Amino acid sequence: MWRARAAAACVVCRSLVNSSYEVKGKSPLQKLHLVSRSIHHPHFLSSKFQSPLLRTSIQQFSSFNRLSLRKTKLLSVKYGFQPHRNFWLARLTFRLLKLRYLVLGSAVGGGYTVKKTYDQWKEMLPDLSEYKWIVPDFIWELDEYIDFEELRKALPDAEDLARLLPDFTKIGESFSSLKGFFLPGSPGETAFRATDQGYENDKQYKKQGLLGELILLQEQIQEHEEEARRAAGQYNTGSSQQKRKVSDKEKVDQLQEELLQTQLKYQRILERLEKENKELRKLVLQKDDKGIHQRKLKKSLIDMYSEVLDILSDYDASYNTQDHLPRVVVVGDQSAGKTSVLEMIAQARIFPRGSGEMMTRSPVKVTLSEGPHHVALFKDSSREFDLTKEEDLAALRHEIEIRMRKSVKEGCTVSAETISLNVKGPGLQRMVLVDLPGVISTVTSGMAPDTKDTIFSISKAYMQNPNAIILCIQDGSVDAERSIVTDLVSQMDPHGKRTIFVLTKVDLAEKNVASPNRIQQIIEGKLFPMKALGYFAVVTGKGNSSESIDSIKEYEEEFFQNSKLLKTCMLKAHQVTTRNLSLAVSDCFWKMVRESVEQQADAFKATRFNLETEWKNNYPRLRELDRNELFEKAKNEILDEVISLSQVTPKHWEEILQKTLWERVATHVIENIYLPAAQTTNSGTFNTTVDIKLKQWTDKQLPNKAVEVAWETLQEEFFRFMTEKKGKEHDDIFDKLKQAVKEESVKRHKWNERAEDSLRVIQHNALEDRSISDKQQWDAAIHFMEETLQGRLKDTESVIEDMVGPDWKKRWLYWVGRTKEQHIRNETKNELEKMIRCNEDHAAYLANDEVTTVRKNLEAKGVTVDPCLIKDTWHQVYRRHFLKTALSHCNLCRRGFYYYQRHFVDSELECNDVVLFWRIQRMLAITANTLRQQLSNTEVRRLEKNVKEVLEDFAEDTEKKVKLLTGKRVQLAEDLKKVREIQEKLEAFIEALHQEK
Repeated sequence: MWRARAAAACVVCRSLVNSSYEVKGKSPLQKLHLVSRSIHHPHFLSSKFQSPLLRTSIQQFSSFNRLSLRKTKLLSVKYGFQPHRNFWLARLTFRLLKLRYLVLGSAVGGGYTVKKTYDQWKEMLPDLSEYKWIVPDFIWELDEYIDFEELRKALPDAEDLARLLPDFTKIGESFSSLKGFFLPGSPGETAFRATDQGYENDKQYKKQGLLGELILLQEQIQEHEEEARRAAGQYNTGSSQQKRKVSDKEKVDQLQEELLQTQLKYQRILERLEKENKELRKLVLQKDDKGIHQRKLKKSLIDMYSEVLDILSDYDASYNTQDHLPRVVVVGDQSAGKTSVLEMIAQARIFPRGSGEMMTRSPVKVTLSEGPHHVALFKDSSREFDLTKEEDLAALRHEIEIRMRKSVKEGCTVSAETISLNVKGPGLQRMVLVDLPGVISTVTSGMAPDTKDTIFSISKAYMQNPNAIILCIQDGSVDAERSIVTDLVSQMDPHGKRTIFVLTKVDLAEKNVASPNRIQQIIEGKLFPMKALGYFAVVTGKGNSSESIDSIKEYEEEFFQNSKLLKTCMLKAHQVTTRNLSLAVSDCFWKMVRESVEQQADAFKATRFNLETEWKNNYPRLRELDRNELFEKAKNEILDEVISLSQVTPKHWEEILQKTLWERVATHVIENIYLPAAQTTNSGTFNTTVDIKLKQWTDKQLPNKAVEVAWETLQEEFFRFMTEKKGKEHDDIFDKLKQAVKEESVKRHKWNERAEDSLRVIQHNALEDRSISDKQQWDAAIHFMEETLQGRLKDTESVIEDMVGPDWKKRWLYWVGRTKEQHIRNETKNELEKMIRCNEDHAAYLANDEVTTVRKNLEAKGVTVDPCLIKDTWHQVYRRHFLKTALSHCNLCRRGFYYYQRHFVDSELECNDVVLFWRIQRMLAITANTLRQQLSNTEVRRLEKNVKEVLEDFAEDTEKKVKLLTGKRVQLAEDLKKVREIQEKLEAFIEALHQEK
């Protein structure tokens, strides 16, 4: 097409030349436009008129190509002057449009290139957004209180850090054995991501320096991998290149050594960043602890979670709401190093230890949290143990050992009771671990027969929790076939979705194991049937119990740095050291918590609804009082009842004391004092006998009897107030508790020992007084004597009736008869009554000949009687005769007060027995008054004090309260309180967990 156009243009040119021949001095081609000349006649030479050639693409879209080729008269111009046409505006528009397309195309292409470069750079950075929740809230507020710009200037820059690195140009591009260390989806991904957590916190103020250097280190390690892989491939190809193989082997060894050094430097940089981060956190926590920011510190997330676990440990799941909250369960064979691993994670030697013997006798729950000071404390104690001081560490180990031994019941070796311990310190990974007793294969001497089964049941109870993370500890220094715990773990977690395997004592294993590949098989999970999320190898010391945590860390780092296991790539760098282990365990723990805690909260919410519904249906008018609240209510009632003792009137006390004391001593007075004295012949002998008997009685028995009566009276009144029902307000749920408090208080109460001595003097003085001052007292004595004798006579006749059987009226009316023994006694009684009627002044005792006479008289009637039966019957018959005679004499003495005042001069009436009873009555009144004063002033207060002490002791004894406050109502209220508390704390924990995200 271009050729056709050129030919047509030439024809036009010739026609123009021919038609304008008359113009002189002008070249024919000069009549053409400059553009046409330049296009169609490129050979035309003109230094002044020749312009640069235009691109053909521009010519295609030029309007000049379509101009009409008609005859035109051109203006004559001078040589060297460009012919002028009126198209300058079109040329200007054309050039501007050309510039717009160039700028627009450059902008689009450049923007796409910049975006692609930015995306490639962004993909090189590790994704650390998942670990922002690990950093506490106050870290994001550090810029308010710390000048990070000054801190950044103080840190080494990228150039200084680069000087520490080896010459990477000699190393190569990559190394195959550690490629999986940085690729997603590899077995070490969890541990590496947990390791990156340490510098995630420092990323906020070191974005320009150390983070970039760490990424550079990471890239250089990948280059080591590729280079080492190529060298190894060259080393393994061809059998004819023996010399080259030797050099390649040396190159591989050199690359491995340089790669190991690079990884160690990478690890040291991370440790330094974590150390600086720990110091910053410690500084901030110390400022908050001193109240510098004038704000109340929130309870840490792990402490909130630990409180929930503590409550759940005491909760009895009566409604099938089991505890499925995550915790790290540390299991292993005995002496496998469980406790040592836990101590390395806690960074303190906190557990008791022994050589080969069982030391962990009960589960120990250890809550690790971050704090400004490295301390430990029990949940039920306020004492803090400073873990930086050896004396506090020794005291803590001793306290744990004592608590373990107390928890073990008699006849047992281990206990399921959990000991809760909180450990705080800067840089500790937040998690909850439970150290269980070591699994044993044989029960040795000194152990209970069921020790093995008990340990298995305790371990299964913790591991069967579907959300529990199992930290399986295996001793690397013994044969793997001797392990028991691996089979147990594989049964509880057959798929290994929540198991982390830890091989301890790797230093001993490397020395003792003939084939190092065996350790590699264990770490790779090929030797044991169990499966696990991750495998770790650690060293927890040289076996010396006095080693410090820092020295153990140095020894572990030095061992793995020089270990052939790591140099020969049998172990990967992220699978060694307890530090990497703790990071990985903490990461798994919080991941499990986030996945399961809300489900547990919903389960307890449903349980709470069921319990509340049951309470409303069974106890609609009662408040939901748990066991502690019920105890406080019962305590107040008991104290009110004790106070009521002080409100008893003195008259009531004295009446009860006097009556009870006389009932206790009446028999002794009648039988041992009054009856023997009445056998005398005159009043002088009577009074002498009475004085002697009373003196003996006062010195030996009477004060003690009086104190016993007072103490029993106090108990009876106390019991009466305690057991008195208060109508509809009475709650029988307190009866067992009140009875126990009453018995324990009475058991602890001791009467004042000096009371008997003072009481003896008072009673002796009262009995020595014989002067009756007025007729009223005389009549009172007569009444007292008559009442006493009538009561005794009634009792005696009742005894005789039981001896001889019913009389003829009862036999006739009630159709009852006498037994053979009653018949014999009745005949004996009749004979003895005949003897008394013959001699009314008969002595109180029968003579032997009189007994023989009675026996023979009865034998004559055909009744065979034993002499002992005759004497026994005589005692009751004579007593009745004596009491009747005394009553008759008492009636005669009613008018004897006048003769008494005259000392019975010129009178046959003698009323010395009335004076005796007046002395007894006065002694009883004085004694009752004295005891009443002692009760009111001393003993009631002492009893009240004892009751308070007993209640305080019971309040601290949980087992006692559970035993005394029982019933469906109590248990339902107790469960409802626990479930509410658990649900509320879980909701608070979930809210804090979301806020931390």
